[in-house]
Amino acid sequence: MPIKIQNDLPAKEILEQENLFVMDENRAAHQNIRPLEICILNLMPKKEDTELQLLRMLSNTPLQVNITFMRTSTHRSVHTSANHLHQFYYSFDELKNRNFDGLIVTGAPVEKMPYEEVDYWPELCSVFEWSKTHVWSTFHICWAAQAGVYYHYGLQKRMLKEKLCGVYPFAVNHRKEPLVRGLDDYFLIPNSRYTEVAAEDIHACKDLKVLAESKTAGVLLCIAKEGRQIFMFGHGEYDRYTLRDEYLRDVKAGLNPKLPVGYFPCDDPDRKPPLQWRASSSLLYSNWINYYVYQTTPYDINEIR
Repeated sequence: MPIKIQNDLPAKEILEQENLFVMDENRAAHQNIRPLEICILNLMPKKEDTELQLLRMLSNTPLQVNITFMRTSTHRSVHTSANHLHQFYYSFDELKNRNFDGLIVTGAPVEKMPYEEVDYWPELCSVFEWSKTHVWSTFHICWAAQAGVYYHYGLQKRMLKEKLCGVYPFAVNHRKEPLVRGLDDYFLIPNSRYTEVAAEDIHACKDLKVLAESKTAGVLLCIAKEGRQIFMFGHGEYDRYTLRDEYLRDVKAGLNPKLPVGYFPCDDPDRKPPLQWRASSSLLYSNWINYYVYQTTPYDINEIR
């Protein structure tokens, strides 16, 4: 997929080195087709890392996609330069009058806090409400998935006895649902969180359909409103070393973390972890773009209302 990004976004050079199809603004302007408009609300601290991870996931379809990055105005990022945010990100106020074919809301390292104590919670609620009328399909990741099912369906999260961290196998349900089309019976996805929405609560919600889950790691994937809302409680976008870096960070902080499950060969943190989830993760995002955005969104984006 030729994802269209700004000419000078730092991730562009890395993606091109990886032989991924990136289209800059100049080339895109000469194509006579209607590109998809995808907005990414990036709540992660290291925004440039997350940009790169998500752009990799969105680069596996022949469709042209315009990427717009959104930031919160009510939270000051300390891990990303103000210059980068000013140059490549827009506030919600700047985007709220626009329509988008798709919206991705990332996770955030605030899961131990009650939702209402997160400084940008009121702003995020405004985004969730806006997405009902200005976005065709919204893809929520990890904490954003927990926050999404809480906002839309009132499902509470709960603390786990210990951090769920590792690469877990998930079984596919409802195989005919396009989002999981082409996946194996079991596929691997990284998880890294201290909280969960109980599987029994998700199953009991009549508006949600569970598409993938695990007895160990709970529900991974569920959808609502025929794919207008998608919730993934794991991190399919993670790179090979993301869990390693989180583990080493926790070790340095004196948290005595357990080794990520199913991640390091022979549970040896000095060995290179195998990349076991890239294909399935890319397929999930490609299925989302194709079946829940491109195939169903109005040609006139203003009709999304």
